Amino acid sequence: MSTIAFIGLGIMGSPMAVHLQNAGHDVVGYNRTPEKTQPLIAAGGRATQSIADAVSGADVVCVMVPDSPDVRDVLEGEGGVFANAKPNALVIDFSTIRPDVTVELAEQARERGLRLLDAPVSGGEAGAKNAALSIMVGGSDEDFEAARPVFEAVGKTVVHVGPSGSGQTVKAANQLIVAANIQALSEAVVFLEAYGVDTGAALEVLGGGLAGSKVLDQKKGNMLSRSFVPGFRIELHHKDLGIVTAAAREAGVAIPLGSLVAQLMASATAVGDGGLDHSALLRGVERLSGRERS
Repeated sequence: MSTIAFIGLGIMGSPMAVHLQNAGHDVVGYNRTPEKTQPLIAAGGRATQSIADAVSGADVVCVMVPDSPDVRDVLEGEGGVFANAKPNALVIDFSTIRPDVTVELAEQARERGLRLLDAPVSGGEAGAKNAALSIMVGGSDEDFEAARPVFEAVGKTVVHVGPSGSGQTVKAANQLIVAANIQALSEAVVFLEAYGVDTGAALEVLGGGLAGSKVLDQKKGNMLSRSFVPGFRIELHHKDLGIVTAAAREAGVAIPLGSLVAQLMASATAVGDGGLDHSALLRGVERLSGRERS
């Protein structure tokens, strides 16, 4: 078993760190908000007051923070991972960030005698709590195999998709597909309700056919109850779609649907829905249709 430093104990990082501790690893956590370390401590892990203390002596360093600048701060910053991790430590970035930033950081890691994998995850809060995340990994074959015990403790579907940056590219595609599905489901719900259909029954039968999806299964409850407690916040999905549209432009690829959904996500953020679950795209369809609820 490994000594693991886990940086970032939010909605996703906290249950992941707990799973690693329960799997027998020695997990040391750090979070800017100290009270968020409590679930890890309750599971038998430890907490520190700084990134430097957390990573000192760790075999593996896991990072789960919101955006590219946050990852840079954690890795490159004064008192960060690159300056304090022991030689040959394995750094696993579970965050969702720009592929080009990952490639740059992986090169910096190599220059410092460290090994970096980009390993963004899909599955939201439920996947993190149930250790059922889908993990798309970029990096070398050797480093992927070395990290397998970590991945198997937190994920269900773990796939090595290519060299550094590949995991982030696949995650960008994932976020495009999920956003388009949520928007389509939102429009279907408002459409069904406009005709007075038993919407719950309608979604049940739709879920059994070609229209069925994990998005429908996992998000229909939120939409039917209008309960948008965040499993994955709109403001984060907005950030992710910015990554998708920028990367598509660089590659010379047209993503007309992706660009439209990105604008709808931006609108939801602008009107104050950014802190809600991304299933709250439904509220945007209601606004456009003149069917807003109080």
